[in-house]
Amino acid sequence: MFQKVAIIGGGAAAATLVSELLERRTPKPLHLDWYAGRPDAGRGVAYGTPSERHLLNVRAASMGMFVSKPGGFLEYAQSLDPHVKGSDFLPRKLYGDFLRSRVEQAIGNAHTFKHHINVVPFTADSLVPSKEGITIGYGDESAHADAAVLAIGSLPPRPLPGVQDAAMASGRYVTDPWPYLASASEDDRPLRVLVIGLGLTAVDVLLELSAKWPNARFTALSRHGKLPEPHLDSPSVPGDDGSDLIEALRDDPNARNWSKRLRKAMGLGRYAHGANSDEERAVDWRTVIDGMRPHTQSLWADLPVAERARFLRHARWAWERARHRMPPQVTDAVIKLEKADRLKRLRGRMRSVSLSPDGELAVLRALPGGNEITETYDIVVQTVGLNTDTLRTKHPLVRQLIVDNLVLPDSLGLGLKAQRDGHLLDHDGKPRANLFAIGSLLRGALWESTAIPEIRRQAQSVANMLVSNKPEKATK
Repeated sequence: MFQKVAIIGGGAAAATLVSELLERRTPKPLHLDWYAGRPDAGRGVAYGTPSERHLLNVRAASMGMFVSKPGGFLEYAQSLDPHVKGSDFLPRKLYGDFLRSRVEQAIGNAHTFKHHINVVPFTADSLVPSKEGITIGYGDESAHADAAVLAIGSLPPRPLPGVQDAAMASGRYVTDPWPYLASASEDDRPLRVLVIGLGLTAVDVLLELSAKWPNARFTALSRHGKLPEPHLDSPSVPGDDGSDLIEALRDDPNARNWSKRLRKAMGLGRYAHGANSDEERAVDWRTVIDGMRPHTQSLWADLPVAERARFLRHARWAWERARHRMPPQVTDAVIKLEKADRLKRLRGRMRSVSLSPDGELAVLRALPGGNEITETYDIVVQTVGLNTDTLRTKHPLVRQLIVDNLVLPDSLGLGLKAQRDGHLLDHDGKPRANLFAIGSLLRGALWESTAIPEIRRQAQSVANMLVSNKPEKATK
């Protein structure tokens, strides 16, 4: 058993693990040092938004904090509003309130099992693991723990290649949309806004800024110019357990063949090319995607690294727009923006962003046919998804661990090399007995590793290993 544990991170993953540990009866009392680094520990970036327009993309019934109580969030929401249903898509702000309330409750009850928790209002700057434990550096101080868990979430976003220094210095190019949205004020100027990317973050940016800037017009640029798919108004039920499909995928771990099998199972022969007609959508393809979720991590483990790279290059965009879907009311709001001629979607790639003599941002983009065009905008907002590239990150702690050769970056830029159970690997590729990760840093090992249903299972598993008196069997 690890009696003194350091937990690094201030978001949902860290809050879930802290609560999981504090609510356990253990052979010896635990001492937790939680390096939250923020006053509102538990919310993180994902649930720190103050806007009611930003909704969860998972129904309320599935957003519980613990494996043993998956309906916990629904109960919390219904205690505030009895009319809430399990099928509702609720504000992310409300979920942040739920996380804060539950972690505060766990901290308040820590004395029940004689646990002690120290919430450190600093981020950890360094970790030095050894057989005797782990030394944590923060500011001018240091501390010791028996084990540590990295639960830091997404890494800070980096400007895309081609963005010139003058464009960054102008303040008109936004790499991190969340603090920008939180501080954006009402503005009735006819602003021209380019959003790079078309995932769920881009949708949140569009809805928030279009409401605050009623005369602004928006252009959204992505490789394929397609929005995330919509959820159904009500939950759908799979026609079968999908076992035949899963078995066929396991028998043939090949990204190209997987894509063909999935399109066939979904009834979308031309899905990857954007099939949209009612005839092509006759089969409820969402049930196929949702039915795969319990198997995605093990399927990913079966996929050779070369095939994973092929998937990331060619199929990732299609998978993510089908897997990470928009709530129906969000879909309606985006369609309304398009019908009002306030939103235009473009296919292509951004080549460069420079500052023009007039103080505007000149964006050079490649067209699908190979030509290029330059257009100017007042604001450019980058929304290209989670940053998990640990090799190139400027995150101080992750950078220190990699530079000091204490952990290994994932070869495909998907976090850190780790076992599937969360043990991080050392420079020889061996699991470190006292250093773990949960959340987005495990994308390389698990792929499906950023949503609450997966994070709560990881928190339970890591908590089991931390408090066990028996060594856990490694999971490769």
